[in-house]
Amino acid sequence: MKPDAAVVRDALGVGIAVGLSGFAFGVTSAGSGLSLLQTCALSLAVFTGASQFALVGALAAGGNPYTAAAGAFFLGVRNSFYGLRLSQLLALPRALRPLAAQWVIDETTAVTLPQPTRRAARIGFAVTGLTLYVLWNLTTLLGALGAEALGDTDTWGLDAASPAVFLALLAPMLKSTTERVTAALAVLLALGLLPVVPAGVPVLLSALAAPVVLFLSGRMKGTGGETATGEKHAEKHTQTSTQTSTQTSTQTSTQTSTEEDR
Repeated sequence: MKPDAAVVRDALGVGIAVGLSGFAFGVTSAGSGLSLLQTCALSLAVFTGASQFALVGALAAGGNPYTAAAGAFFLGVRNSFYGLRLSQLLALPRALRPLAAQWVIDETTAVTLPQPTRRAARIGFAVTGLTLYVLWNLTTLLGALGAEALGDTDTWGLDAASPAVFLALLAPMLKSTTERVTAALAVLLALGLLPVVPAGVPVLLSALAAPVVLFLSGRMKGTGGETATGEKHAEKHTQTSTQTSTQTSTQTSTQTSTEEDR
């Protein structure tokens, strides 16, 4: 059984590391034209870094606000699927579930799922969620306030901090070939579409990688299954023919021996 102290240590490590990147969001958001109130409201209410960065990034690039919001929304949909798994694992009281839903994000899921017991999972989820929520909002405020002092935010490359952390958490979760191929195709689609479509649209279209890979995977399995079935039929036919030939030879030999005996 994993000690509670070890779970808390791991949760704090993730919460602090990712929470500090809220500073990058605050700076980027202020640089894209959002006010201090709007920037802080995003972190308080939305609280999912990838969606927040996608939104302000699209706005900073001159994208349509509705397209930017749609891209951020679709990125956030993944948290709903996390919630389905975490609700079974954590089994929280009904009154706490609406509050816990606010903390269902990549980082809390990454810490919670590997835990060996429900107690450890609850500790990991609570410590990661609380640490990350407090730090993310505090550093968002500091980043937005300090944006003017930093000047041109693009020269600092702070907008890459959160995606880098997200990729570091995501990479170990891509265990199967299908998952790796899907992720790689999504990246290629997003990068290839950046120069030719409005800001925010590449994120939406990169989601097409999932059904494409699943379709091709299903076709390959279907073809493989048909080939295997054909081979089994051929093998069965060969075995049947061999048995028939053996039986015929045996009967012929028996008849011959009987006639000779007579």
